[in-house]
Amino acid sequence: MKERLMDVLQRFSKAMFIPVLILPIAGILIAIGNLFTNARLLEVIPLLDNPITTGFGTILSGSLVSILNNLGLIFSAGLAVGLADKKKSQAGFTALLGYLVFINAMNKFMELNGLLVDVESLQGTGQTLVMGVQVLDMGVFLGIILGIVTALVHNKYADIEFNNAFQIYGGSRFVFIVLIPVVVLMAILFTYIWPFFQAGINSLGELINQSGNVGLFLYGMLERLLIPTGLHHLVYTPFLYTELGGVAEVGGEVFAGARNIYFAEIANADGGLLAPSVIWDARGISKMFGLIGACLAMYHTASPENKGKAKAILIPAAVTSFIAGVTEPIEFSFMFVAPLLFVVHSIFSGMSMVVLNLLNVRAIGPNGFIDFLLYNIPLGTERTRWPLFILVGLLFFAVYYFSFRYLIQRFNYKTIGREDDGQETRLYTKKDYKEKKVNGKASSPTPAGQGNNSLAGVIVEALGGPENIQTVTNCYSRLRLTLAESNKVDEATLKNETGASGVMIKDQNVQVVYGLQVNGIRKAVDEYLGKSDEDNE
Repeated sequence: MKERLMDVLQRFSKAMFIPVLILPIAGILIAIGNLFTNARLLEVIPLLDNPITTGFGTILSGSLVSILNNLGLIFSAGLAVGLADKKKSQAGFTALLGYLVFINAMNKFMELNGLLVDVESLQGTGQTLVMGVQVLDMGVFLGIILGIVTALVHNKYADIEFNNAFQIYGGSRFVFIVLIPVVVLMAILFTYIWPFFQAGINSLGELINQSGNVGLFLYGMLERLLIPTGLHHLVYTPFLYTELGGVAEVGGEVFAGARNIYFAEIANADGGLLAPSVIWDARGISKMFGLIGACLAMYHTASPENKGKAKAILIPAAVTSFIAGVTEPIEFSFMFVAPLLFVVHSIFSGMSMVVLNLLNVRAIGPNGFIDFLLYNIPLGTERTRWPLFILVGLLFFAVYYFSFRYLIQRFNYKTIGREDDGQETRLYTKKDYKEKKVNGKASSPTPAGQGNNSLAGVIVEALGGPENIQTVTNCYSRLRLTLAESNKVDEATLKNETGASGVMIKDQNVQVVYGLQVNGIRKAVDEYLGKSDEDNE
Protein backbone atom coordinates (compact mmCIF):
# COMPACT_ATOMS: atom_id res chain seq x y z
CA MET A 1 0.00 0.00 0.00
CA LYS A 2 2.83 2.40 0.87
CA GLU A 3 4.58 1.76 -2.45
CA ARG A 4 1.35 2.19 -4.38
CA LEU A 5 0.62 5.47 -2.60
CA MET A 6 4.13 6.73 -3.38
CA ASP A 7 3.66 5.78 -7.03
CA VAL A 8 0.38 7.73 -7.18
CA LEU A 9 1.97 10.77 -5.55
CA GLN A 10 4.94 10.62 -7.92
CA ARG A 11 2.63 10.55 -10.91
CA PHE A 12 0.48 13.37 -9.55
CA SER A 13 3.59 15.44 -8.88
CA LYS A 14 4.74 14.99 -12.49
CA ALA A 15 1.31 15.96 -13.81
CA MET A 16 1.30 19.15 -11.73
CA PHE A 17 4.22 20.46 -13.76
CA ILE A 18 2.05 21.15 -16.79
CA PRO A 19 -0.09 23.88 -15.17
CA VAL A 20 2.46 25.02 -12.57
CA LEU A 21 5.37 25.71 -14.92
CA ILE A 22 3.31 28.02 -17.13
CA LEU A 23 2.31 30.35 -14.30
CA PRO A 24 5.74 31.95 -13.65
CA ILE A 25 5.77 32.99 -17.31
CA ALA A 26 2.52 34.86 -16.75
CA GLY A 27 4.03 36.49 -13.66
CA ILE A 28 7.13 37.65 -15.52
CA LEU A 29 5.07 39.14 -18.34
CA ILE A 30 2.83 40.89 -15.81
CA ALA A 31 5.96 42.36 -14.25
CA ILE A 32 7.25 43.49 -17.67
CA GLY A 33 3.91 45.12 -18.44
CA ASN A 34 4.05 46.91 -15.10
CA LEU A 35 7.48 48.32 -15.95
CA PHE A 36 5.91 50.36 -18.76
CA THR A 37 3.35 51.89 -16.37
CA ASN A 38 5.53 52.25 -13.28
CA ALA A 39 5.51 55.87 -12.13
CA ARG A 40 9.05 55.75 -10.74
CA LEU A 41 10.46 54.31 -13.94
CA LEU A 42 8.62 56.85 -16.09
CA GLU A 43 10.20 59.65 -14.06
CA VAL A 44 13.66 58.20 -14.68
CA ILE A 45 13.01 57.43 -18.38
CA PRO A 46 10.57 60.09 -19.66
CA LEU A 47 10.78 58.59 -23.14
CA LEU A 48 8.57 55.73 -21.95
CA ASP A 49 5.87 58.11 -20.77
CA ASN A 50 3.75 58.02 -23.93
CA PRO A 51 0.37 56.48 -24.83
CA ILE A 52 1.90 53.67 -26.90
CA THR A 53 4.25 52.18 -24.27
CA THR A 54 1.98 52.79 -21.28
CA GLY A 55 -0.96 51.39 -23.23
CA PHE A 56 1.06 48.32 -24.14
CA GLY A 57 2.01 47.81 -20.49
CA THR A 58 -1.57 48.21 -19.33
CA ILE A 59 -2.86 45.70 -21.88
CA LEU A 60 -0.08 43.18 -21.16
CA SER A 61 -0.53 43.24 -17.37
CA GLY A 62 -4.32 43.41 -17.45
CA SER A 63 -4.74 40.57 -19.92
CA LEU A 64 -2.42 38.17 -18.08
CA VAL A 65 -4.00 38.77 -14.68
CA SER A 66 -7.00 36.94 -16.13
CA ILE A 67 -4.92 33.76 -15.90
CA LEU A 68 -4.84 34.16 -12.12
CA ASN A 69 -8.61 34.43 -12.09
CA ASN A 70 -9.04 31.17 -14.02
CA LEU A 71 -6.55 28.84 -12.36
CA GLY A 72 -9.23 26.21 -11.91
CA LEU A 73 -9.62 25.83 -15.68
CA ILE A 74 -5.85 25.79 -16.20
CA PHE A 75 -5.27 23.08 -13.58
CA SER A 76 -8.20 21.02 -14.85
CA ALA A 77 -6.89 20.80 -18.40
CA GLY A 78 -3.23 20.55 -17.35
CA LEU A 79 -3.73 17.73 -14.86
CA ALA A 80 -5.94 15.78 -17.27
CA VAL A 81 -3.17 15.94 -19.88
CA GLY A 82 -0.51 14.98 -17.34
CA LEU A 83 -2.44 12.05 -15.87
CA ALA A 84 -3.81 10.64 -19.13
CA ASP A 85 -2.15 7.41 -20.26
CA LYS A 86 -2.88 8.03 -23.94
CA LYS A 87 -4.53 10.54 -26.29
CA LYS A 88 -3.40 13.32 -23.99
CA SER A 89 -4.55 16.25 -26.09
CA GLN A 90 -8.05 14.77 -26.21
CA ALA A 91 -8.01 14.38 -22.45
CA GLY A 92 -7.18 18.06 -22.05
CA PHE A 93 -9.99 19.10 -24.38
CA THR A 94 -12.45 16.86 -22.54
CA ALA A 95 -11.38 18.40 -19.22
CA LEU A 96 -12.17 21.85 -20.64
CA LEU A 97 -15.66 20.69 -21.61
CA GLY A 98 -16.15 19.04 -18.24
CA TYR A 99 -15.15 22.24 -16.44
CA LEU A 100 -17.74 24.25 -18.37
CA VAL A 101 -20.42 21.65 -17.65
CA PHE A 102 -19.56 21.65 -13.93
CA ILE A 103 -19.76 25.39 -13.29
CA ASN A 104 -22.99 25.77 -15.23
CA ALA A 105 -24.55 22.70 -13.62
CA MET A 106 -23.68 24.02 -10.15
CA ASN A 107 -25.02 27.46 -11.03
CA LYS A 108 -28.35 26.10 -12.29
CA PHE A 109 -28.75 23.79 -9.29
CA MET A 110 -28.02 26.60 -6.85
CA GLU A 111 -30.44 28.87 -8.72
CA LEU A 112 -33.22 26.28 -8.62
CA ASN A 113 -32.74 25.85 -4.88
CA GLY A 114 -32.48 29.55 -4.08
CA LEU A 115 -28.86 29.28 -2.91
CA LEU A 116 -27.36 32.09 -5.00
CA VAL A 117 -26.62 35.33 -3.16
CA ASP A 118 -26.79 38.82 -4.63
CA VAL A 119 -24.10 39.06 -7.29
CA GLU A 120 -23.26 42.59 -6.13
CA SER A 121 -22.15 41.39 -2.68
CA LEU A 122 -20.25 38.14 -3.21
CA GLN A 123 -17.24 38.87 -1.02
CA GLY A 124 -17.26 36.80 2.16
CA THR A 125 -20.19 34.61 1.03
CA GLY A 126 -18.14 31.69 -0.27
CA GLN A 127 -19.45 32.30 -3.78
CA THR A 128 -17.71 33.88 -6.76
CA LEU A 129 -17.91 34.40 -10.50
CA VAL A 130 -16.04 31.85 -12.58
CA MET A 131 -15.95 32.81 -16.26
CA GLY A 132 -19.02 34.94 -15.59
CA VAL A 133 -20.91 32.10 -13.88
CA GLN A 134 -21.81 32.41 -10.18
CA VAL A 135 -20.80 29.27 -8.24
CA LEU A 136 -19.21 28.24 -4.97
CA ASP A 137 -15.65 29.50 -4.69
CA MET A 138 -13.66 26.25 -5.00
CA GLY A 139 -10.66 28.00 -6.52
CA VAL A 140 -7.86 25.87 -7.86
CA PHE A 141 -9.19 22.84 -5.98
CA LEU A 142 -12.03 22.59 -8.50
CA GLY A 143 -9.50 22.31 -11.31
CA ILE A 144 -7.45 19.70 -9.47
CA ILE A 145 -10.51 17.57 -8.69
CA LEU A 146 -11.95 17.77 -12.22
CA GLY A 147 -8.54 17.14 -13.79
CA ILE A 148 -8.13 13.94 -11.78
CA VAL A 149 -11.69 12.74 -12.44
CA THR A 150 -11.41 13.47 -16.17
CA ALA A 151 -8.13 11.56 -16.40
CA LEU A 152 -9.62 8.54 -14.59
CA VAL A 153 -12.63 8.41 -16.91
CA HIS A 154 -10.45 9.04 -19.96
CA ASN A 155 -7.99 6.26 -19.11
CA LYS A 156 -10.84 3.80 -18.62
CA TYR A 157 -12.96 4.57 -21.69
CA ALA A 158 -10.74 6.30 -24.27
CA ASP A 159 -10.17 3.08 -26.23
CA ILE A 160 -13.80 2.03 -26.47
CA GLU A 161 -15.01 2.03 -30.08
CA PHE A 162 -18.41 1.18 -31.60
CA ASN A 163 -19.45 -0.21 -34.97
CA ASN A 164 -21.91 0.95 -37.61
CA ALA A 165 -24.02 4.04 -36.82
CA PHE A 166 -22.62 4.39 -33.28
CA GLN A 167 -19.02 4.60 -34.48
CA ILE A 168 -18.89 8.40 -34.09
CA TYR A 169 -19.63 8.03 -30.37
CA GLY A 170 -16.49 6.06 -29.58
CA GLY A 171 -13.13 7.11 -28.19
CA SER A 172 -12.87 10.56 -26.62
CA ARG A 173 -16.50 11.31 -27.48
CA PHE A 174 -17.61 8.36 -25.37
CA VAL A 175 -15.38 9.68 -22.57
CA PHE A 176 -17.28 12.96 -22.65
CA ILE A 177 -20.62 11.12 -22.72
CA VAL A 178 -19.65 9.24 -19.56
CA LEU A 179 -18.17 12.36 -17.98
CA ILE A 180 -21.33 14.49 -18.29
CA PRO A 181 -23.46 12.67 -15.67
CA VAL A 182 -20.41 12.27 -13.44
CA VAL A 183 -19.66 15.99 -13.51
CA VAL A 184 -23.30 17.04 -13.07
CA LEU A 185 -23.63 14.75 -10.05
CA MET A 186 -20.39 16.16 -8.65
CA ALA A 187 -21.72 19.70 -9.10
CA ILE A 188 -24.81 18.86 -7.07
CA LEU A 189 -22.89 17.05 -4.33
CA PHE A 190 -20.24 19.73 -3.98
CA THR A 191 -22.94 22.36 -3.58
CA TYR A 192 -23.63 20.81 -0.18
CA ILE A 193 -20.30 19.32 0.88
CA TRP A 194 -17.80 21.93 -0.33
CA PRO A 195 -18.65 24.48 2.40
CA PHE A 196 -17.39 21.92 4.96
CA PHE A 197 -14.17 21.39 3.00
CA GLN A 198 -13.75 25.14 2.67
CA ALA A 199 -14.17 25.58 6.41
CA GLY A 200 -11.46 22.98 6.97
CA ILE A 201 -9.11 24.67 4.49
CA ASN A 202 -9.69 28.04 6.13
CA SER A 203 -9.02 26.55 9.57
CA LEU A 204 -5.80 24.96 8.33
CA GLY A 205 -4.73 28.26 6.78
CA GLU A 206 -5.40 30.05 10.07
CA LEU A 207 -3.46 27.40 11.98
CA ILE A 208 -0.48 27.83 9.66
CA ASN A 209 -0.61 31.60 9.98
CA GLN A 210 -0.93 31.36 13.77
CA SER A 211 2.07 29.05 13.93
CA GLY A 212 4.08 32.00 12.65
CA ASN A 213 7.77 31.46 12.24
CA VAL A 214 7.60 27.83 13.36
CA GLY A 215 5.28 26.96 10.48
CA LEU A 216 7.37 29.05 8.12
CA PHE A 217 10.54 27.22 9.14
CA LEU A 218 8.93 23.80 8.70
CA TYR A 219 7.61 24.80 5.29
CA GLY A 220 10.99 25.99 4.08
CA MET A 221 12.78 22.92 5.43
CA LEU A 222 10.32 20.35 4.06
CA GLU A 223 10.28 22.02 0.64
CA ARG A 224 14.00 21.17 0.35
CA LEU A 225 14.03 17.84 2.21
CA LEU A 226 11.49 16.30 -0.19
CA ILE A 227 13.58 17.07 -3.27
CA PRO A 228 15.03 13.50 -3.46
CA THR A 229 11.48 12.11 -3.74
CA GLY A 230 10.36 14.67 -6.31
CA LEU A 231 7.36 15.46 -4.09
CA HIS A 232 8.49 18.91 -2.97
CA HIS A 233 6.12 20.42 -5.55
CA LEU A 234 3.23 19.07 -3.50
CA VAL A 235 4.46 21.14 -0.55
CA TYR A 236 4.78 24.56 -2.10
CA THR A 237 2.03 24.45 -4.75
CA PRO A 238 -0.92 24.68 -2.29
CA PHE A 239 0.68 27.67 -0.60
CA LEU A 240 1.35 29.46 -3.86
CA TYR A 241 -2.02 28.94 -5.51
CA THR A 242 -4.67 28.21 -2.83
CA GLU A 243 -6.10 29.78 0.32
CA LEU A 244 -3.38 28.08 2.38
CA GLY A 245 -0.99 30.78 1.17
CA GLY A 246 -3.31 33.60 2.20
CA VAL A 247 -6.22 35.59 0.79
CA ALA A 248 -6.03 39.28 -0.12
CA GLU A 249 -8.09 41.84 -2.01
CA VAL A 250 -6.06 43.54 -4.73
CA GLY A 251 -7.50 46.10 -7.13
CA GLY A 252 -11.05 45.28 -6.06
CA GLU A 253 -10.64 41.52 -6.66
CA VAL A 254 -9.91 38.75 -4.18
CA PHE A 255 -6.89 36.54 -4.84
CA ALA A 256 -5.89 33.35 -3.02
CA GLY A 257 -2.37 31.97 -2.75
CA ALA A 258 0.95 33.73 -2.15
CA ARG A 259 2.11 33.74 -5.78
CA ASN A 260 -1.26 34.92 -7.10
CA ILE A 261 -1.37 37.74 -4.56
CA TYR A 262 2.10 38.83 -5.54
CA PHE A 263 1.36 38.81 -9.25
CA ALA A 264 -1.82 40.78 -8.63
CA GLU A 265 0.13 43.29 -6.53
CA ILE A 266 2.59 43.72 -9.40
CA ALA A 267 -0.24 44.49 -11.80
CA ASN A 268 -1.72 46.97 -9.28
CA ALA A 269 1.41 48.67 -8.04
CA ASP A 270 -0.30 51.14 -5.69
CA GLY A 271 -0.52 50.51 -1.97
CA GLY A 272 1.50 49.75 1.10
CA LEU A 273 3.59 46.79 2.21
CA LEU A 274 2.72 43.51 0.54
CA ALA A 275 0.58 40.97 2.37
CA PRO A 276 2.49 38.78 4.88
CA SER A 277 1.36 35.64 3.05
CA VAL A 278 3.70 36.50 0.19
CA ILE A 279 6.63 35.39 2.34
CA TRP A 280 5.70 31.81 1.47
CA ASP A 281 7.36 32.30 -1.92
CA ALA A 282 10.69 33.53 -0.52
CA ARG A 283 12.75 30.53 -1.61
CA GLY A 284 15.28 32.66 -3.43
CA ILE A 285 17.78 33.08 -0.57
CA SER A 286 19.12 29.53 -0.79
CA LYS A 287 19.03 29.57 -4.61
CA MET A 288 20.64 32.94 -5.22
CA PHE A 289 23.05 33.08 -2.30
CA GLY A 290 23.20 30.02 -0.04
CA LEU A 291 24.16 27.38 -2.57
CA ILE A 292 26.68 29.76 -4.13
CA GLY A 293 28.42 29.79 -0.74
CA ALA A 294 28.22 25.99 -0.69
CA CYS A 295 29.88 25.83 -4.12
CA LEU A 296 32.67 28.12 -2.94
CA ALA A 297 33.18 25.92 0.11
CA MET A 298 33.42 22.81 -2.06
CA TYR A 299 35.95 24.55 -4.29
CA HIS A 300 38.14 25.71 -1.40
CA THR A 301 38.09 22.23 0.17
CA ALA A 302 38.90 20.42 -3.09
CA SER A 303 42.26 18.69 -3.44
CA PRO A 304 44.91 20.97 -4.97
CA GLU A 305 45.26 18.76 -8.02
CA ASN A 306 41.48 18.78 -8.56
CA LYS A 307 40.76 22.48 -8.09
CA GLY A 308 40.77 23.13 -11.82
CA LYS A 309 38.21 20.41 -12.43
CA ALA A 310 36.10 21.52 -9.46
CA LYS A 311 36.14 25.12 -10.69
CA ALA A 312 35.01 24.10 -14.17
CA ILE A 313 32.16 22.09 -12.65
CA LEU A 314 30.98 24.40 -9.89
CA ILE A 315 30.98 27.75 -11.69
CA PRO A 316 28.34 26.78 -14.32
CA ALA A 317 26.23 25.14 -11.60
CA ALA A 318 26.45 28.21 -9.37
CA VAL A 319 25.58 30.57 -12.23
CA THR A 320 22.59 28.41 -13.16
CA SER A 321 21.34 28.45 -9.57
CA PHE A 322 21.82 32.21 -9.22
CA ILE A 323 20.35 33.25 -12.57
CA ALA A 324 17.62 30.65 -13.15
CA GLY A 325 17.00 29.18 -9.69
CA VAL A 326 17.72 25.59 -10.76
CA THR A 327 19.48 24.11 -7.75
CA GLU A 328 19.27 20.37 -8.19
CA PRO A 329 22.61 19.89 -10.02
CA ILE A 330 24.34 21.41 -6.97
CA GLU A 331 22.17 19.64 -4.41
CA PHE A 332 22.65 16.23 -5.98
CA SER A 333 26.40 16.71 -5.99
CA PHE A 334 26.43 16.36 -2.19
CA MET A 335 23.02 14.89 -1.35
CA PHE A 336 24.15 11.27 -1.35
CA VAL A 337 27.86 11.57 -0.62
CA ALA A 338 27.18 13.88 2.36
CA PRO A 339 23.54 13.61 3.53
CA LEU A 340 24.28 15.78 6.56
CA LEU A 341 25.07 18.68 4.24
CA PHE A 342 21.68 18.30 2.60
CA VAL A 343 19.93 18.30 5.98
CA VAL A 344 21.86 21.43 6.96
CA HIS A 345 20.94 23.01 3.63
CA SER A 346 17.25 22.28 4.28
CA ILE A 347 17.46 23.78 7.76
CA PHE A 348 19.13 26.91 6.44
CA SER A 349 16.43 27.23 3.78
CA GLY A 350 13.75 27.30 6.48
CA MET A 351 15.79 29.70 8.61
CA SER A 352 16.21 32.15 5.73
CA MET A 353 12.44 32.45 5.38
CA VAL A 354 12.09 33.12 9.09
CA VAL A 355 14.74 35.85 8.97
CA LEU A 356 12.98 37.54 6.05
CA ASN A 357 9.71 37.39 7.94
CA LEU A 358 11.24 38.90 11.08
CA LEU A 359 12.63 41.76 9.00
CA ASN A 360 9.27 42.23 7.26
CA VAL A 361 10.81 41.63 3.84
CA ARG A 362 8.34 40.81 1.08
CA ALA A 363 10.74 40.50 -1.86
CA ILE A 364 10.92 37.20 -3.76
CA GLY A 365 13.29 35.47 -6.14
CA PRO A 366 11.70 32.05 -6.73
CA ASN A 367 13.52 31.36 -9.99
CA GLY A 368 16.73 33.26 -9.52
CA PHE A 369 18.05 36.75 -10.15
CA ILE A 370 16.05 37.45 -13.32
CA ASP A 371 12.79 36.86 -11.46
CA PHE A 372 14.11 38.90 -8.54
CA LEU A 373 14.65 41.94 -10.76
CA LEU A 374 11.35 41.71 -12.63
CA TYR A 375 9.17 40.99 -9.61
CA ASN A 376 10.60 43.36 -7.01
CA ILE A 377 12.10 46.43 -8.68
CA PRO A 378 8.78 47.64 -10.16
CA LEU A 379 7.15 47.56 -6.71
CA GLY A 380 9.86 49.69 -5.13
CA THR A 381 11.92 49.37 -1.97
CA GLU A 382 9.19 50.52 0.43
CA ARG A 383 6.76 47.77 -0.49
CA THR A 384 9.15 44.85 -0.88
CA ARG A 385 12.23 46.02 1.09
CA TRP A 386 14.29 44.18 -1.51
CA PRO A 387 17.65 45.68 -0.42
CA LEU A 388 17.23 43.78 2.85
CA PHE A 389 16.63 40.63 0.82
CA ILE A 390 20.09 41.04 -0.68
CA LEU A 391 21.66 41.70 2.74
CA VAL A 392 20.02 38.57 4.16
CA GLY A 393 21.23 36.69 1.10
CA LEU A 394 24.82 37.79 1.69
CA LEU A 395 24.51 36.73 5.33
CA PHE A 396 23.38 33.25 4.32
CA PHE A 397 26.09 33.08 1.69
CA ALA A 398 28.57 33.35 4.56
CA VAL A 399 26.61 30.94 6.78
CA TYR A 400 26.52 28.30 4.03
CA TYR A 401 30.16 28.81 3.15
CA PHE A 402 31.62 28.44 6.64
CA SER A 403 29.21 25.64 7.66
CA PHE A 404 29.83 23.57 4.53
CA ARG A 405 33.56 24.15 4.66
CA TYR A 406 33.76 23.03 8.30
CA LEU A 407 31.55 19.94 7.82
CA ILE A 408 33.31 18.84 4.63
CA GLN A 409 36.70 18.96 6.33
CA ARG A 410 35.47 17.63 9.67
CA PHE A 411 33.88 14.50 8.19
CA ASN A 412 36.10 14.24 5.11
CA TYR A 413 33.12 14.23 2.75
CA LYS A 414 33.91 13.27 -0.84
CA THR A 415 32.37 16.33 -2.42
CA ILE A 416 33.41 17.64 -5.84
CA GLY A 417 37.19 17.74 -6.10
CA ARG A 418 37.72 15.43 -3.09
CA GLU A 419 36.85 12.11 -4.75
CA ASP A 420 38.92 8.99 -4.27
CA ASP A 421 41.30 7.95 -7.03
CA GLY A 422 39.42 6.51 -9.98
CA GLN A 423 36.12 8.00 -8.86
CA GLU A 424 34.52 10.70 -10.99
CA THR A 425 31.81 13.02 -9.78
CA ARG A 426 30.71 15.82 -12.06
CA LEU A 427 27.86 18.05 -13.03
CA TYR A 428 26.54 18.17 -16.57
CA THR A 429 27.17 21.49 -18.33
CA LYS A 430 25.56 22.94 -21.42
CA LYS A 431 28.89 22.78 -23.22
CA ASP A 432 29.16 19.05 -22.47
CA TYR A 433 25.71 18.44 -23.84
CA LYS A 434 26.33 20.38 -27.04
CA GLU A 435 29.55 18.46 -27.66
CA LYS A 436 27.81 15.15 -27.09
CA LYS A 437 24.97 16.27 -29.30
CA VAL A 438 27.27 17.19 -32.18
CA ASN A 439 29.64 14.25 -31.90
CA GLY A 440 26.97 11.66 -31.27
CA LYS A 441 24.28 13.19 -33.53
CA ALA A 442 21.85 12.82 -30.64
CA SER A 443 19.46 15.30 -32.16
CA SER A 444 18.65 13.30 -35.28
CA PRO A 445 16.09 10.50 -35.25
CA THR A 446 17.69 7.13 -34.68
CA PRO A 447 15.92 3.77 -34.87
CA ALA A 448 15.52 2.06 -31.53
CA GLY A 449 18.40 -0.22 -30.80
CA GLN A 450 20.85 1.65 -33.03
CA GLY A 451 23.20 4.60 -32.60
CA ASN A 452 24.55 3.64 -29.19
CA ASN A 453 27.34 6.21 -29.63
CA SER A 454 24.82 9.05 -29.32
CA LEU A 455 23.99 10.61 -25.98
CA ALA A 456 20.40 9.43 -26.26
CA GLY A 457 21.57 5.92 -27.09
CA VAL A 458 23.81 5.79 -24.03
CA ILE A 459 20.97 7.04 -21.82
CA VAL A 460 18.47 4.56 -23.21
CA GLU A 461 20.82 1.61 -22.86
CA ALA A 462 21.71 2.67 -19.31
CA LEU A 463 17.98 2.61 -18.55
CA GLY A 464 17.68 -1.00 -19.67
CA GLY A 465 17.05 -0.53 -23.38
CA PRO A 466 14.07 0.77 -25.39
CA GLU A 467 11.84 -2.12 -24.39
CA ASN A 468 12.32 -1.29 -20.70
CA ILE A 469 11.13 2.33 -21.02
CA GLN A 470 7.39 2.82 -20.69
CA THR A 471 7.03 6.61 -20.34
CA VAL A 472 9.36 9.62 -20.60
CA THR A 473 8.61 13.09 -19.21
CA ASN A 474 10.64 15.88 -17.71
CA CYS A 475 10.39 18.83 -15.34
CA TYR A 476 12.73 21.81 -14.87
CA SER A 477 15.80 19.70 -14.33
CA ARG A 478 14.90 16.00 -14.26
CA LEU A 479 14.24 13.31 -16.80
CA ARG A 480 11.32 11.37 -15.30
CA LEU A 481 10.67 7.84 -16.49
CA THR A 482 8.54 4.82 -15.81
CA LEU A 483 10.41 1.57 -16.42
CA ALA A 484 9.25 -2.00 -16.66
CA GLU A 485 12.23 -3.15 -14.55
CA SER A 486 14.06 -0.48 -12.59
CA ASN A 487 16.78 -2.93 -11.49
CA LYS A 488 18.23 -2.69 -15.01
CA VAL A 489 19.27 0.95 -14.50
CA ASP A 490 23.02 1.52 -14.76
CA GLU A 491 23.54 4.50 -12.46
CA ALA A 492 27.30 4.64 -13.02
CA THR A 493 26.87 5.04 -16.78
CA LEU A 494 24.20 7.70 -16.37
CA LYS A 495 26.45 9.73 -14.07
CA ASN A 496 29.84 9.19 -15.66
CA GLU A 497 28.98 8.98 -19.36
CA THR A 498 25.84 11.12 -19.77
CA GLY A 499 26.56 13.75 -17.11
CA ALA A 500 23.65 13.05 -14.76
CA SER A 501 24.21 14.67 -11.38
CA GLY A 502 21.77 12.36 -9.61
CA VAL A 503 19.66 9.24 -10.13
CA MET A 504 16.66 8.33 -7.97
CA ILE A 505 14.85 5.01 -8.22
CA LYS A 506 11.55 4.26 -6.50
CA ASP A 507 9.83 1.12 -7.70
CA GLN A 508 9.19 1.68 -11.44
CA ASN A 509 9.71 5.44 -11.22
CA VAL A 510 13.16 6.73 -12.12
CA GLN A 511 14.36 10.34 -12.07
CA VAL A 512 17.65 11.40 -13.67
CA VAL A 513 18.88 14.93 -12.89
CA TYR A 514 20.45 16.84 -15.82
CA GLY A 515 19.73 20.49 -15.04
CA LEU A 516 18.51 23.14 -17.47
CA GLN A 517 19.43 21.14 -20.59
CA VAL A 518 16.96 18.40 -19.69
CA ASN A 519 14.50 19.54 -22.39
CA GLY A 520 17.05 18.89 -25.14
CA ILE A 521 17.96 15.54 -23.62
CA ARG A 522 14.29 14.59 -23.36
CA LYS A 523 13.73 15.39 -27.05
CA ALA A 524 16.81 13.39 -28.06
CA VAL A 525 15.58 10.38 -26.07
CA ASP A 526 12.09 10.69 -27.59
CA GLU A 527 13.55 10.79 -31.10
CA TYR A 528 15.83 7.86 -30.37
CA LEU A 529 12.86 5.83 -29.18
CA GLY A 530 10.77 6.95 -32.14
CA LYS A 531 8.13 8.45 -29.84
CA SER A 532 6.17 11.63 -30.38
CA ASP A 533 5.10 14.17 -27.77
CA GLU A 534 1.65 12.62 -27.80
CA ASP A 535 3.12 9.34 -26.65
CA ASN A 536 4.79 10.77 -23.58
CA GLU A 537 3.71 14.22 -22.47
